[in-house]
Amino acid sequence: MKNLKLSGLLLFLAGSIALMGIITAEAFYPAGYSTRNSEISDLGSTVQPNSVIFHPSADIFNATMLTAGLLVLAATFLQHKHLHKLVFSIPLGLFGLGLTGIGLFPGNMTPYHGIFSLLTFTSGGIAVISSCKVVAPPFKWVAIAFGAIALTTFLSAIFMSKTIFAFIGDGGTERWVAYPILLWLTGFGGYLMNATTETEASSTR
Repeated sequence: MKNLKLSGLLLFLAGSIALMGIITAEAFYPAGYSTRNSEISDLGSTVQPNSVIFHPSADIFNATMLTAGLLVLAATFLQHKHLHKLVFSIPLGLFGLGLTGIGLFPGNMTPYHGIFSLLTFTSGGIAVISSCKVVAPPFKWVAIAFGAIALTTFLSAIFMSKTIFAFIGDGGTERWVAYPILLWLTGFGGYLMNATTETEASSTR
C-alpha cells in the first residue's frame, strides 16, 4: 500500500499545484485577461501569429504545468505497480505526458502546443471516467460524472458549433473541460492516500 499512498500524494499535489498555479498566473497577468474569453494556455503564451508573452505569468504557468505533469507521470507508475489496471493507467499516463508537453511547449510553439493540449484534454477526460474501475461508490459516480462533463464539453466544442457555449466564452468552455479533471485529480489523490485495504483501493479488481 506504500506505493499506492505515495501515488495518491503525488496526484493530490499535481492537482493542487495546477489549480493554484493557474490562479497565481492569472493574478500576475496584466489587465485584459479574461477567464471568459481568454484560454488557460494564454497565460503561458498566446498562439501565433503575433504571440504575446507576459512575465512572470508565463514562467509561473509553464513551470506549473511541467511540475504537475511530471508528478502525474510518477504517480501513474507507482499506482500501476499496485492496481495493474492498464485501462486506467494508460490514459492517466498520457494525461501526465500532455501536461508536461504544455509546460515545455507554450502556445507560441506550433504545432506542438496544440498536440499536447489535445492529448491532455482527451486523455484526462478518459482517465477520470476509467478511474471508476479502481474506486468504490460514491466516488465512482462522481468520477464518471466529472469525466463525462469534461469530455462532452471538449468534444462538443470541437465537433459542434461553439455558439452553444457563447454564454461562457472560449475561456469558460475550456475551464469546464480542465477544472473537472483537476478537481478529480485532487479528490482521487485523497482517495488513494486514505485507502487502507485492497478492496478500498480497487472496487472491481
